[in-house]
Amino acid sequence: MRRQPVFVALAASVLVLAGCGTPGSSGGGGGAPTPGGGTTAGATTAAAAACAPVAGNQLVVLTDDKHLQTVDNVIPAVNAKAATSSPQLVAVLDTVSAVLDTPKLIALNKAVDVDRQTSSQAASAFVAAQNLGSPQKVGNGAKVLVGAANFSENATLAEIYADVLKAAGFDASTQTIGNRETYEPALERGDLTVVPEYAGTLTEFLNKKVNGSNAAAKASSDLTATVTALQGLGQQVGLTFGKPAAAQDQNAFAVTTAFAKAHNLTTLSDLAKTCSGIVLGGPPECPTRPFCQPGLAQTYGLDISSFVSLDAGGPLTKAALQQGKVALGLVFSSDSSLAS
Repeated sequence: MRRQPVFVALAASVLVLAGCGTPGSSGGGGGAPTPGGGTTAGATTAAAAACAPVAGNQLVVLTDDKHLQTVDNVIPAVNAKAATSSPQLVAVLDTVSAVLDTPKLIALNKAVDVDRQTSSQAASAFVAAQNLGSPQKVGNGAKVLVGAANFSENATLAEIYADVLKAAGFDASTQTIGNRETYEPALERGDLTVVPEYAGTLTEFLNKKVNGSNAAAKASSDLTATVTALQGLGQQVGLTFGKPAAAQDQNAFAVTTAFAKAHNLTTLSDLAKTCSGIVLGGPPECPTRPFCQPGLAQTYGLDISSFVSLDAGGPLTKAALQQGKVALGLVFSSDSSLAS
């Protein structure tokens, strides 16, 4: 099962648009605070023309420049006792975080999901290319079991962790476990040593586990604050964490590359100023989630004329975008379809 989307921060979608007029004004300023930390943008003015969907195979994410979405950076989650007994364990994992950004994560996903390499092959090539395979031998043969969720991106990250740990002198291996409800308790018990995780999603998972299902959200668009909250929650359940990577597997809104180039769009603010009458596609929950359709309207002033119920960043949404059936749709920021 793929990483569960955090609708407490539903980030991102892909847009395929056309027929836009000249850029108008978003009419923002002085509004009430929104979930993403910005202010209510106000309605798109009449100067923004209706933009019809435009077909195209290549998709590109529009920058969430007003920080509507919760961060979901890749971060090593480690059993606290194992980290204490092997003091260099987290430091070795941090060498992966230091070089892993979203374009590299997209390339890794393309290698596996499109080019049909195994996760092990893609990981080995990445470790070699990033010169991660020859650190000091600090592991002293300590056994490390790297767990993985059962989707390809997480399996590849687990293989990268294991390869780098092996090179550092640890006796590391990998095991695919399943969903978070299964592997997180195993990590707490020490049945697993480390799992590649996602900062925002895990923060809210632990928040509800520790503080109850109705607990106020602790994950946000602020990476530092989110990781601080995650560390505090981890202390309560026996987990510790390495440094977050720049790479994010985050909900994201995007357009076709051709449309973005034609209308000089790089951000969601650009879209709101340029286009009205947007057809939005995504998961059935989107029209009621504050970080999806309502957030796009409130934070960016985006004029959404209709919604098409599809899936959460999956094949239905991507096909609808590529075929020009919707203008805007939910994707994940590390999806292999975003590879240049």
